[in-house]
Amino acid sequence: MNISKFGTKRLSETTTIRLGGAAKYFIECNSEEEIIQTLKYASDNNISVFVLGGGSNVIFSDEGFDGIVLKVNLKGIEFNDDIVTVKAGEDWDEFVRTTIENDFAGLECLSGIPGTAGATPVQNVGAYGVEVGNLITGISAIDRGTFEKVVFSPEECGFSYRNSRFKGADKYKYIITDVSFRLVKSGEPIIKYPELARYIGTHIDLKSLNNGKERVLAVREAVLKIRIGKSMIVDENDPDSHSCGSFFTNPVLKPADFDAFLSKCVQKNLKPPYFKDGQNYKVSAAWLIENSGFVKGFSLNGAGISNKHSLALVNRGCSTKDILQLAEHIKKTVSDNFGVTLEIEPILAAYR
Repeated sequence: MNISKFGTKRLSETTTIRLGGAAKYFIECNSEEEIIQTLKYASDNNISVFVLGGGSNVIFSDEGFDGIVLKVNLKGIEFNDDIVTVKAGEDWDEFVRTTIENDFAGLECLSGIPGTAGATPVQNVGAYGVEVGNLITGISAIDRGTFEKVVFSPEECGFSYRNSRFKGADKYKYIITDVSFRLVKSGEPIIKYPELARYIGTHIDLKSLNNGKERVLAVREAVLKIRIGKSMIVDENDPDSHSCGSFFTNPVLKPADFDAFLSKCVQKNLKPPYFKDGQNYKVSAAWLIENSGFVKGFSLNGAGISNKHSLALVNRGCSTKDILQLAEHIKKTVSDNFGVTLEIEPILAAYR
């Protein structure tokens, strides 16, 4: 177990948005036993614990974290027929690439997403028409209260749009240690999302490629190029990638709220894009932001909106306080204009 005490680990070094003060303790756990030891130590000494993966979806306070930041560093990938199990500390995009290299289809549309594999079930990560919750067959975790190992079936995970029991009812109760996916050996790529289909139709002739791996790899490369074009791939040389990716989730409105929203749009002579989501309606957060007067590249006190993606808030030399003030300014303006409340997607790790 590698322990760095207060002042030796700036949390801004551990996140893609590069914000946050120092951790009182920073511990990298390379095994389940080390995780359990750390949890027991924290419990015995009444110390708060924050669990960190790849740092792509978390914002630490300017004051840092007055407790233990536990980085999950478990490694390993196991193939068993069509079930692929990955340890929580594996880099997500490297895992996706590895599954494709081993001739499995299913995760290609989730290429390029920063972070670790263990974090993906927490918010039911999704992109280009695919969500991990639809592919997961099981999750192993450690109960932070009892220190026991537990296993969850997909039905027990409570997956919904950008949500799960690990983000909702059981937030901070479990530490995920590995995730199992059911993928398709020598399968065809999944292309559901219009933007991806248009890009492929313009740039790639899938029919000229061999079935299976060759086509899946081509879709992965298309997804990566689209994400690069939006600065949604972490790149030290791209200031617009100093973000948490999408800062807001797309609102899902109940019918009555959707009708009220449409009425406001009619008054403004606007036609919003939306998608039916069961009995409800999913509205584009990016559209709401852009039609509330914000433009790509907007900046306030060093916190800004990406030049390439309206949903990404970027660090242009700001503090955590500045980025959250910009987020609240956007939320209030959208609410005033359309009566819709935007929800922040990243986890806010306050000083404790």
